[in-house]
Amino acid sequence: VEEAVRLLETVRSDTESKTVERDYSIIALFLNTGMRLSELVGININDIDKELRSLRVLGKGSKERIVYLNDACRDALNKYLVIRRSETYRALNNPALFISKQHKRLSNKTVQWLVYKYLAAAGLEYKHFSTHKLRHTAATLMYQTGKVDVRVLKEILGHEQLNTTQIYTHVSNKG
Repeated sequence: VEEAVRLLETVRSDTESKTVERDYSIIALFLNTGMRLSELVGININDIDKELRSLRVLGKGSKERIVYLNDACRDALNKYLVIRRSETYRALNNPALFISKQHKRLSNKTVQWLVYKYLAAAGLEYKHFSTHKLRHTAATLMYQTGKVDVRVLKEILGHEQLNTTQIYTHVSNKG
């Protein structure tokens, strides 16, 4: 939990970045929803419900699922959407939620790079974290501290098999 908070605080305090609200939203979504990299990159603005309670993602095997958003995600997305919906970006007609400085949908590589950048800035690069490790972190935290039942966690993560989800319960039981 402390490392997740440190990572978010590192992003938030990046005064040099012109994309801090976007980057913070990305990290917040990974840490709070456990979504996959491909799911995050594929989100379009119209995939988010009007109240910011949930969003639709396309998961493995082109399976669509609903990801529910907590207060931390809603707050981060609200701040980013003010920028994303501004005149500058609206005129682009790009449906992607997360776009680059070149006004294109962020690629998997770009998101991976920004995660590595902030992990290093937070002093966490030695842990060999990645976007997928942020998914593991989210799942483990939901199971450990959120007391989310393993069957519910299976649905949240979009797993086909319960035994895939049980990996997260074994990790948390060791700690």
